[in-house]
Amino acid sequence: MKIYTLHKKQKLPISVDTAWAFLSDPKNLKVITPDYMSFNILSGADRPMYAGQIIQYIVTPILGIKTKWVTEITHIVDKHYFVDEQRFGPYALWHHKHFIKEIEGGVEMEDIIDYKVPFGFIGRLVQPFLVQPKLNAIFEYRKEKLETLFGTYK
Repeated sequence: MKIYTLHKKQKLPISVDTAWAFLSDPKNLKVITPDYMSFNILSGADRPMYAGQIIQYIVTPILGIKTKWVTEITHIVDKHYFVDEQRFGPYALWHHKHFIKEIEGGVEMEDIIDYKVPFGFIGRLVQPFLVQPKLNAIFEYRKEKLETLFGTYK
């Protein structure tokens, strides 16, 4: 079983309170997801984030194929980190850690995603030229969108 890791960091010139308020609101995931993914929250985003929260989405990750994705917020420490795990969706495993820490002049956000692609050998074959580049593009979009919303860290 091959598990892949995507690790991203970003600095923004905002307070921990502002970063947490935005990132811990499930409704804002649509704001930082590329339009071509047709991201739509079906349920679970009607309350502030809490451990045990189930959020259901429809997303079009590849080739125009709509996919239902169900995640659970499994861990949360206010203004420090939260973890979402896929319960149903396009990955064989999805474990996403979101960290926020105060730094001089702003915050550093860190995402660590451990994931396993489905379809065994075929999934492992397409991972380096289909899945990994798509994930990198999604997180690059998020980086640019957050800089548009909150400014660039200097």
